[in-house]
Amino acid sequence: MSDSSTPSPHNRPLPRIIAVANQKGGVGKTTTSVNLGACLAELGYRTLIVDLDPQGNASSGVGVDTRGVDTSMYDVILHDASMEDCIEPASVRNLFVAPANLDLAGAEIELVPAMARETRLKKAIDSVLDDFDFVIIDCPPSLGLLTVNALVAAREVLVPIQCEYYALEGLGQLLRNVDLVKRNLNTELEVSTIVCVMFDARAKLSSEVVTEVREHFGDKVCRTVVPRNVRLSEAPSHHQPINVYDPSSKGAIAYRLVAKEVAGGTPPRRTR
Repeated sequence: MSDSSTPSPHNRPLPRIIAVANQKGGVGKTTTSVNLGACLAELGYRTLIVDLDPQGNASSGVGVDTRGVDTSMYDVILHDASMEDCIEPASVRNLFVAPANLDLAGAEIELVPAMARETRLKKAIDSVLDDFDFVIIDCPPSLGLLTVNALVAAREVLVPIQCEYYALEGLGQLLRNVDLVKRNLNTELEVSTIVCVMFDARAKLSSEVVTEVREHFGDKVCRTVVPRNVRLSEAPSHHQPINVYDPSSKGAIAYRLVAKEVAGGTPPRRTR
């Protein structure tokens, strides 16, 4: 592990901006965004979760009531509201969220005629980047303009893949979109991490899916697999990430290990 003392401004690692994307619904994007973010925060990294899903589940999952926010990601992306005004502290030390609500549902259509429509999120995130070690963007289950904004703003893409039949279905289209954004809008973008989720140790199929994913993506695949876990399913209804709701559960243990793999030993910047 690297020394945790304050690095000089010139040697400070760049903040990591990670889009959590998969256009299939129900594959654990929000669960991964919330619990990866919370476990990174637990490790001492100042972490911002940017909620780009109109359902606002990442926001409520860390204890923020989306009905009570004055400024949401809709205001930031569509009306140039300050990102700083949008950010709310979450229920975990070092964790913050830029919340979404149902207003964002119309953003895809409203963005079509907007000036610089693909770079609005990047501009917003860049304005607060010095305050954070990690920015985790929870993408909606589509490949529309909100997801394109996330891919333009991010430097990395993390893809959760469920350990079920048809796990790789549709993934090719996501990878093609990532490549299009990389070639035309964001040359820094890379698919950096694949996380296998909803693993059922009793099912032979789960192991077969993990093997297939590792054959396709090699060392991009996290060594840790996230199991199906009742406590993981319960945590959102209590508006808590799993490391708060049940710190000793299998889900909490798995996401802590995923967070350590993603962080890779990078020391927190400790600039605040």
